[in-house]
Amino acid sequence: MIFLELVLENFGPYFGRQVINLRPEAEDNLRPIILFGGMNGGGKTTLMDALRLALYGQRAQCSTRGNLGYSEFLTQSVNRNTPPNEKTRIELAFEHIQNDQQVEYRILRTWTKNPKDGKDHLGILDGDWPDVALANTWDEYIENLLPIGISNLFLFDGEQVKELAELETPPPPVVEAIQSLLGLELAERLSVDLEILVSRKRKALADAKQLANIEEIEQQLQQYKTEHEAAYQELASLQSYLTKAHKEQRQAADKFISEGGKIAGERSQLERQLEDYRANLQQVRENLIELASGTLPLTLIQPLLTQAQVQGATETSSSQAKIALEVLRERDQRLLDCLNKLTLPSKKLDKIKDFLGQENQTLEQEAANSEQSWLAADTETLNYLNHLLDHHQLTQSKQAKEQLIRLQEIEQDINATERQIAVAASPEVYQKLENDLREAQTQLAKSQAAYEAKKRHHDQLKDAIEKTKKDLARYGEQNIDRQNDEHIITASAKVQQTLKLFREKLTLRKLNQLESVVTECFLYLLHKSDLVHRVAIDTHSFSLSLYDFQGQPVPKHRLSAGEKQLLAIAFLWGLARVSGRQLPVAIDTPLGRLDSSHRTNLVERYFPAASHQVILLSTDTEIGKLEVERLREADAIAREYLLRYDSSKRQTTTELGYFW
Repeated sequence: MIFLELVLENFGPYFGRQVINLRPEAEDNLRPIILFGGMNGGGKTTLMDALRLALYGQRAQCSTRGNLGYSEFLTQSVNRNTPPNEKTRIELAFEHIQNDQQVEYRILRTWTKNPKDGKDHLGILDGDWPDVALANTWDEYIENLLPIGISNLFLFDGEQVKELAELETPPPPVVEAIQSLLGLELAERLSVDLEILVSRKRKALADAKQLANIEEIEQQLQQYKTEHEAAYQELASLQSYLTKAHKEQRQAADKFISEGGKIAGERSQLERQLEDYRANLQQVRENLIELASGTLPLTLIQPLLTQAQVQGATETSSSQAKIALEVLRERDQRLLDCLNKLTLPSKKLDKIKDFLGQENQTLEQEAANSEQSWLAADTETLNYLNHLLDHHQLTQSKQAKEQLIRLQEIEQDINATERQIAVAASPEVYQKLENDLREAQTQLAKSQAAYEAKKRHHDQLKDAIEKTKKDLARYGEQNIDRQNDEHIITASAKVQQTLKLFREKLTLRKLNQLESVVTECFLYLLHKSDLVHRVAIDTHSFSLSLYDFQGQPVPKHRLSAGEKQLLAIAFLWGLARVSGRQLPVAIDTPLGRLDSSHRTNLVERYFPAASHQVILLSTDTEIGKLEVERLREADAIAREYLLRYDSSKRQTTTELGYFW
C-alpha cells in the first residue's frame, strides 16, 4: 500500500484547497521519506488526523477528538474562515495490489458545519469512476487492508512512543493490535465460532427443560462476558490513570529535590555536620599554631641556615687540616733527620723533600682557609644544625603542608555545606513541597490499589467464564443423545484443544521470530553494542525483557530515556517486519528526547528503512540542518514540505522545501 496524494480543503488550520504529493519517488528513483517541517501548533498533528479520518471516518482515533461526538468533531474541524456555502474536504489517494493487479483508489470525505445526520459524505473513486458498492462496504474493506486495531502501530507519534517506552507492559489496545498484526486472533476467532456452533447444536437437540437450563447457563456466561469486557475497559482506563499518577509522583519528587525540600528536611543533619567541620578546622589551626611555635619558622631563613652549615663544615675542615699539617711537619722533620744520618745522596734526599712538600701542599691550602673563619661554631652546635636541616626541618615542613591541605579540604566542605543550607527551602515552602509530594504519593497509592482491585475482579470474571464454559460443556455431554450432534460437540471439544495448542505454538513461533527481529532492530539502532545481547517477549503480556551477554537480566531502569524510546521504536519496527504487511509508516514528532548519538542512529538507520514509504512530521529542533543533510546525501528523501503557520490568520499553508 502506498499513499499517493492528500488533499485538504478547509480542514483545521488548512484554509482553501491544498494538494500534497506523497509519492515516495524522485527523478524516477524510489526514495521512501516524505518530510514535513512545521513548528509546534503549525498543523503537523492535523495532517496525521487527516490520514486517519480519511481511512476510518467515524472510527478514527484522532488526537483532537477526545470525548466529542462525531458530529461535534466534524464541526470543530471546519476552518474558521470557511464560507457558509463551501464544504470541508479530505481526499486520500492510494494504490495497492489486489488479486495480483495494481489498483488505485481515492477516498473523498466532505462535510459542512453542523453536518446533516451528524456524518460526513463518503465517496470512493476507482480510477476516475465512483464505486458506490465499495463506499457502502468501505469499513469492511479497509479493515482487511489496514485494520484500525493495528493502525497506531504504523501511524504513530513521538508521544505514543514515549508512553510505550515508559510502561512495563504494553496497554491492552496495543496488545490487541499486536495479536492482530501477528495473526494470533484468527485461532481465537475460530474457537469462538466453534462455541457458537456447539451452542446451536445443544439448543436444537435438548428438550424444554434442558434448553431452559442451557439458556440459563448461557445467559450467565453472556453476563460474565459483558462484565469481563467492561472490567477490561475499566482496567485499561485505570492503567492510564496509574501511569499519570506515577508521572505526577515523579514530578513532585523531582520538584521536592530541585527546590530544596530534601535539603530542608536534612537541615539539622547538615548543621551538625557543619559544626563538626568547624571543630575540625579549629583543631587543624591549633596544630599549625603549635608547629609555628617550634622550629618551623626557621624555614623562612633556609638559605642562611644552609650557608651557615656549609661555612661550619669549611671551618671544621680547615681546623682539622691545620692540626694535621703541624703533626706531619714534625714527622717529616724526624724522617729527614733520619735520612741525613744515613748519608743518602743529595739528589735522592732532594727528591724525598720535594715529595713531602707536595704531599703537604693540599693541607697547607686547607689550613690557609682558617684565616676566613667567622662562624667559630663548636662541634655540638654544628651537629644540631645538621640534624635540624637534614631531618627535623623536613619533617616539620611535611607536617605543615599536610595540615594546610587538610585546612583547604575542610574549608571546601564548609563552603559546600553552607551553600546547601543556603538553598534549603524555607519552612513554609518546605511544608508545601512536602504536602504536594505526600498528596502525589497518596494519589499513586490510591490509583495502584484501584488498579489492583479491578485487575483481581477482571481475573475472577475470567475464571468464572472458564468455569461456566466447562459447566456448559459437561451439561451438553451428559444430556444430548443424538449421535451425530454428539460427534460434532465431541469433535469441537477436540478441535478446541487443538486450537489451544495451535495458538500456543503459533504464539511461540511468532514471538521467537519477533524477538529475533526486535533484538536485531534494537542493536542496529543502539550505539552501545555491549549493553544488550537479547530481547525477550513475554507470551502473555508481551512485555519486553533485556539480557546481557552473560544471560543475566538487564533492568529496564538502567536504560536512559532515549534508549527506552529506541527500544519502543525497535518493537514497532520489528512488528511491522514480522507482520509481512507492506504498509506506509507515518511518524509525528519522531525524535522526542533522544540525545545526539541516538538521534543520528534513528535518522540514518531507521527512517530510510522503516518502510517503503515513511512520512515524517518534524519540528526544526528534531530533524535539524545536520539530520536533513544526511538524509539528502543518502538519497532517502523524495519530497520536502514546510507547514508555514500564520498566527494572525490562524492558518497553515504547505510550501515546497524544508527549514533549510
